[in-house]
Amino acid sequence: MKKEKYNIGIMGATGLVGREFLEILEERKFPTAELYLFASENSLGETIKFKGEDYIVDALKEDSFEKKKIDIVLSSPGGSVSSKFAPIAAKEGAVVIDNTSYFRMDEDVPLVVPEVNPEDIKYYSNKNIIANPNCSTIQMVVPLKPIHDRYKIKRIIVSTYQSTSGAGKRAMDELFYQTTGIINAKGDIYPEKFPVQIAFNCIPQIDVFSEDGYTKEEIKMVRETQKIMHDKNIAVSATTVRVPVFFSHGESVNIETEKNFDIKDIKRILSETGGVKIIDNVLSANPEERYPYQTYAAGKDEVFVGRIRKDFSIPNGLNLWIVADNVRKGAALNAVQIAEILIQKFL
Repeated sequence: MKKEKYNIGIMGATGLVGREFLEILEERKFPTAELYLFASENSLGETIKFKGEDYIVDALKEDSFEKKKIDIVLSSPGGSVSSKFAPIAAKEGAVVIDNTSYFRMDEDVPLVVPEVNPEDIKYYSNKNIIANPNCSTIQMVVPLKPIHDRYKIKRIIVSTYQSTSGAGKRAMDELFYQTTGIINAKGDIYPEKFPVQIAFNCIPQIDVFSEDGYTKEEIKMVRETQKIMHDKNIAVSATTVRVPVFFSHGESVNIETEKNFDIKDIKRILSETGGVKIIDNVLSANPEERYPYQTYAAGKDEVFVGRIRKDFSIPNGLNLWIVADNVRKGAALNAVQIAEILIQKFL
């Protein structure tokens, strides 16, 4: 018999994504019975409100999932922590929806964006783990999938403009203090979270470099896109850049399709795609109607698309500007949407 409510665990409950998990679960009225919050020893005893009640954060330990009968764990504690504790939770019968990069390329773990490949959720039973893709990958594939279905994408070139929240609260704090320090002429800037100053600067490096000159973030976008779209023949080239913005990532995306397309049909397809909102009236007198921007997307569920135009330098070329809240749609909301489909169709 199908359950009416589910026991939920949150790993990394005190982080940016963990708190967003809770906010979205409450907003979307997810049928929650018992709620268990886990974080590091540093957060032990901290309280977080959910549906008007205070819940105490427990330290994540090897026996945290024993005898609790947790149905679903939403996980965002960092890759090394997930690598250890996600299998433990899964062994105790929970389905773990993991937001870290650790399980994404595991052949036995589905990598899911609900608007793109919801049917892959059924493979959760391989390991009782479902992987949430990288935030920059999620917002890109949501509008590209329906175009690929109709016109078959051959190649993607993407340059990202990623906010500091993608690197966590300490990164956001670093942007804030560097900005106020520079404005108030309060001395030297000491980068800690980033390799160089982030305030009033763009840094063309997210994560560490590999020997071929690409960063791990760029490699993630390539491999994850091919896995989610079920097409290893899609050529992807990415350049990821950190910009001095608090929330939401922007992406300049250029694609080449096999089939010729009409730009009006592209706009029609995108307008009919769930989770996508077009803002593309560049001649409007109102700047907010011309194209989406990062501050506008912050706190919103949709993936916003604008600057939709043909690339006349190649046959069947298309340019798009794609913006989404990286902590929300790029992480927490995507995971909760997976959980919703999981309980509706598979549990």
